[in-house]
Amino acid sequence: MKDLNHYPGDDLSLSPTGSLSPVEGMERGKQRILRRLITNPGDYLFHPNYGAGLGRYVGALMNIPEIISLIRGQILLEDCVAKKPAPVISVTPGNDSISVNISYTDSPLGEPVTLSFEVNR
Repeated sequence: MKDLNHYPGDDLSLSPTGSLSPVEGMERGKQRILRRLITNPGDYLFHPNYGAGLGRYVGALMNIPEIISLIRGQILLEDCVAKKPAPVISVTPGNDSISVNISYTDSPLGEPVTLSFEVNR
């Protein structure tokens, strides 16, 4: 089964014919990682351990190594992230945001991928 083309916070994407657009390949992996990292644990009723809940760290006293460890543990649960070479993760706190940069290898394709995003309250 294919995933729907959807970035959290945006509308579902439509195909040129007006139906819901599927996503695959590296883009699918990026969307799944982003969704996992910003979803709060417990938000999915039947998957209470799903999600990192990065939003809870915005505006709080941050332990950067703890956040990086949380991100690493969560993204390695996705089948698109290769365990070797290990993902490289950096987190930069801002006033009302967290900037995250993740470099990993797409497991099915063996291609390097970079995912950068900000988490705001």
